[in-house]
Amino acid sequence: MHKIVGYIERDPETGLYVGIVPGILGAHTQAETLDELQKNLKEVVELCLEEMDTEAKDNLPEFVGLQQVEVAG
Repeated sequence: MHKIVGYIERDPETGLYVGIVPGILGAHTQAETLDELQKNLKEVVELCLEEMDTEAKDNLPEFVGLQQVEVAG
């Protein structure tokens, strides 16, 4: 069993929630609700993991945390 962390944003133009999983190529999706997005992310990650070999699965990035950075601009 893998615990995978997804990164979620809300697209200001479309209003859709967009989810990506850093470190897994192709693991991204979008949805109108957070519940739908979670379902979609789970499906896409499962598909991506099916295509990965054991070595790639063993070398998935480890989630450490998030850090907010404030910059002028």
